[in-house]
Amino acid sequence: MRVLSLGSYRVVEIVTMPENRVYITRQVGNEAIALLKQKYKVEIWDSEEPIPKETLLTAVGGISALFCTVSDIIDAGILEAAGPQLKVVATMSAGWDNVDVAECRRRGIEVCKTPDIAADAAADIAVALILMTSRNIVQGIDAIRQNLFHCWKPFWLCGSGLINKTIGILGFGRVGFGIARRIKPFGVERILYNDLEEIEYAENCAQYVSLDTLFSSSDILCICCGVNSLTKGMVNSKLLQRMKRTSILINTSRGVVVNHDDLAEALSDGTIAAAGLDVTDPEPLPVGHPLLTQPKCVILPHMGTNTAETRVAMSVNTAKNILAVLN
Repeated sequence: MRVLSLGSYRVVEIVTMPENRVYITRQVGNEAIALLKQKYKVEIWDSEEPIPKETLLTAVGGISALFCTVSDIIDAGILEAAGPQLKVVATMSAGWDNVDVAECRRRGIEVCKTPDIAADAAADIAVALILMTSRNIVQGIDAIRQNLFHCWKPFWLCGSGLINKTIGILGFGRVGFGIARRIKPFGVERILYNDLEEIEYAENCAQYVSLDTLFSSSDILCICCGVNSLTKGMVNSKLLQRMKRTSILINTSRGVVVNHDDLAEALSDGTIAAAGLDVTDPEPLPVGHPLLTQPKCVILPHMGTNTAETRVAMSVNTAKNILAVLN
């Protein structure tokens, strides 16, 4: 509102500010949508499937906030299509490697993520993959479904226990720490980790070692690191060759950390014993990729945060991130 003086008259001018619009790229929890609708105009791509790039380019025009997911690639083209009034890109994910963060910063756009909420669920799925691969659980399920189980046999489908084993963790953040807390009661002998530096809160549960020692000493190696220029493609044939032939590789981080062709070869020639993957690059792997039919490899469809509680919390937190920026 502005007050203008015209001689002996005072004129009150009402200035209407443009309404903030929020675009949501996927079906998310009703709780999150309700939070945003209290203050803003909300538009939604009402589908479980990813929004096509061409549709997204059209839909984002004039929005103030973009609520996206890990499978939405938010690049300079999307930001340009949205326009200069875009203030925040909030991704419903623990990381933001799907967003061109540098371009957002150049344009003065805030980028938000939800790292804390997903850590426990991701640590749970890592432990599940450890048990599935070390104890041949998938092979056992297949045996039942294929009517191959006719009687108990002394050494059929024998796996390896966790007691007295050495667990390695690459990246000792929230998920890595969560794995260490969960796996210790199984009776493991040592928990080793490698990160950019020694971490104070790891002192009572894990030992810092070099990258070479981590790969050569671990019976089960869990990949939990973030994605950056150092970690993209890090786990390749060179590092896999350093692992024990009886070791197991688990990846719940991002698919780009592991070279999947090298991993397929390592499993085929017995360089390592097994692998459990919650993430791949690309997702899904192309039809015919050798890992898809490799019996020593368990692949999940990116289920690390797949609990109803976690997904609701992630969506609500993403909405609150938008509220915090626009307010």
